[in-house]
Amino acid sequence: MKPAAFRYERPHDVAEVLDLLAENGDEAKILAGGQSLVPMMNFRLARPEVIIDIGAVPGFGEVAMYGEHLKIGTRVRHVDLERPRFKGPLSSLLAVAARHVGHIPIRLRGTFGGSIAHADPAAEWCLLARTLDADVAVASARGERVITAADLFQSAFITSIDDDEMLTEVRLPWLDADWKTGFSEFSRRAGDFAVVAVASAVRLADGRIAEARIGAAGVGATPVRLTGAESALLGQPLGTDAIEAASEVAGDEIDPRSDIHGSAEYRRDLVRALARRALS
Repeated sequence: MKPAAFRYERPHDVAEVLDLLAENGDEAKILAGGQSLVPMMNFRLARPEVIIDIGAVPGFGEVAMYGEHLKIGTRVRHVDLERPRFKGPLSSLLAVAARHVGHIPIRLRGTFGGSIAHADPAAEWCLLARTLDADVAVASARGERVITAADLFQSAFITSIDDDEMLTEVRLPWLDADWKTGFSEFSRRAGDFAVVAVASAVRLADGRIAEARIGAAGVGATPVRLTGAESALLGQPLGTDAIEAASEVAGDEIDPRSDIHGSAEYRRDLVRALARRALS
């Protein structure tokens, strides 16, 4: 199929983007990489009256340090994160996750911010944002604000970004050398969305786990933090016994639904297995 008729706008600065959003509200959609929006329009699952192409707007393609955070601009391509930009566990985690995003053509065109705003509950970047408690900056003609990842994802494909707002950047907390990270994903075929994915980050102090962040995607309407598994790790040495115990807790604390890809119990088993791999 082909998309329904729409008006195409290609602004050249942020102010013009925000004015167009203010003028058109929920009838407008922002186009960056188009890897989610365009297929939805072709199937007529989305019928925006106005498309706002931000490809000519400068300033959204930067990956840089921002205080104690790594700032990722909304138009940064998936492929731009496949190679670590900075030394450290966070860059390594981003690189591993990036290689699981779709196929090469998708990674060449699709954008980090577009994936976050699309809010697919199985998406790798949404999982990392939730696991690491990212801050998401949005802007409108009314001003700017920052939304925590916990407050951003409302349900499948639904966020707390208002119709007149655009996502400008995502800020991930920087992880120093005391942190260890892991990522593991299972999909039916390479390039498919994850049936289940698990991301982990633990901080070691004196040989024991002082902080832990574990998240799962594909187990509900949004990516989730596995707080029970995190608690099970605290104070423990990062070894086989601690990993096994936390992985069992991770599988028990989720409440997934059954679907065509697997039963709820199948997903619990996947979470246990993938948590074990990510932590290992």
